[in-house]
Amino acid sequence: MLGTALGASLTAIIAARTENRRQAALERQQAQQVLTQRNTQALEVRVEHLRWRRDRRQSAYLDFLDAVDAADRANQLYFRDRRAAAPEPVPLQQARVAEIRHLFKDAEQRGNRVLLEGPSGVAEAARKLIGVQADLVREVREFGQAHAAAAEDAHERARAAEATGLSYMAAHHEFIDVACAALDEVIDGN
Repeated sequence: MLGTALGASLTAIIAARTENRRQAALERQQAQQVLTQRNTQALEVRVEHLRWRRDRRQSAYLDFLDAVDAADRANQLYFRDRRAAAPEPVPLQQARVAEIRHLFKDAEQRGNRVLLEGPSGVAEAARKLIGVQADLVREVREFGQAHAAAAEDAHERARAAEATGLSYMAAHHEFIDVACAALDEVIDGN
C-alpha cells in the first residue's frame, strides 16, 4: 500500500509538472502570437504611412512641375514670338511679361510645398530650378525689351536667353531625377 501510495504521489507530481510545462509552453506560444500580431499591425501602419507620405510628396512634386512647366511654356512662346516678329506695342508686351511673372510666382509658391515635403535633396533641386527659371524669365524679358527697342544687343540677349534655357532644362531634369529617387526611397522604407 505504501508503494501504491508512493507511486500515485509520484504519478501525480509527474502529471502536475507535465501540466505546468504544457501550460507554460502554451503561454509562451500565446505571447509569441500576440507579439507577432503587434509586429504585423505595426508594419501595416508603417507601410500605410509610407504610402501616404509618398502620395503627398508625389502630389507636391507634380503640382510644382505643372506650375514650372506652365511658366516655361508661356516664357518660351513669348521668346519665340519676339524672335520671329516685328516689335509689338509696349502695353501688349507688358501684359505678356506680367502673365509670365504671375505664372512664375505660382511656380515659386508651389515650390514651397516641395520644400516642406522634402527631403533636402529634392528641396535643393527645386530651389535651383526656380532660381534658373527666374534667370530665364529675366533673360527673355530683357531680350524682349531689346528687341522692342531694336537695340544692337538684341542678338546677344537672345543668345544669353538660349544659354540660360539650356541651364533651365538641365535643372528641370535634375529635379525630376532627384524627385524620382526620393519617391523610390520612401517606398523602400529608407
